[in-house]
Amino acid sequence: MIEAMMGQDPLRAASPLRTPRAAAVAGIIFSVLLITALVLLRVSVPSHPDVAGAWLTDPQRRASVAIALNLVPFAGIAFLWFIGVLRDRIGQREDRFFATVFLGSGLLFVAMIFMAAVVAGALIAVASSTQPTTDTLTLSRNITNSLLDGYSMRMAAVFTLTTVTITRRTGIVARWLTIAGVACALALMIGIGISPWVELVFPAWILALSLDILAAGPQRNTS
Repeated sequence: MIEAMMGQDPLRAASPLRTPRAAAVAGIIFSVLLITALVLLRVSVPSHPDVAGAWLTDPQRRASVAIALNLVPFAGIAFLWFIGVLRDRIGQREDRFFATVFLGSGLLFVAMIFMAAVVAGALIAVASSTQPTTDTLTLSRNITNSLLDGYSMRMAAVFTLTTVTITRRTGIVARWLTIAGVACALALMIGIGISPWVELVFPAWILALSLDILAAGPQRNTS
């Protein structure tokens, strides 16, 4: 009411949250947390299915996996913040199709990495009280890998492509990042089945994008 009487838009009071710095900081936090979580998971949990449950008997590996799983929710929150701020800046300058795919793929990515973390966390909870059977280990491993590699990283590829398209049209990031984004999306679509380490490409690209937005400041991003 006071803002309306003074002729001030109430939304402008929240303008600091809509700056490029907010999106950049959220993207950096997401990238660091997700890279750390993925590295801990890949190092601690062996990729060979014959020793799928060996890490459960190793306290150090179990602790590393637990730390990685605890980082996932915070990475997801930072990613949602990154989406919100970035979409606020470019959403009104983009058509509804790309805005919908951008938001939908980002939300599905977060949902799937959360589900993968829940399945892995449930396995650790079961192992703390009893030794899981081989069938349980195999099922949990297959579900986690399918969610993480088969689905969430494909959604990450779609998110990357739509982000590249939007940022290219609005010109808010450097040109080399759009080229790198296309390469990142192709790697996630095709290369994820070759090596699980390919999944690190996505948070690495988000990190580069965030650093570019942070370095550019409001000059390029408001042009």
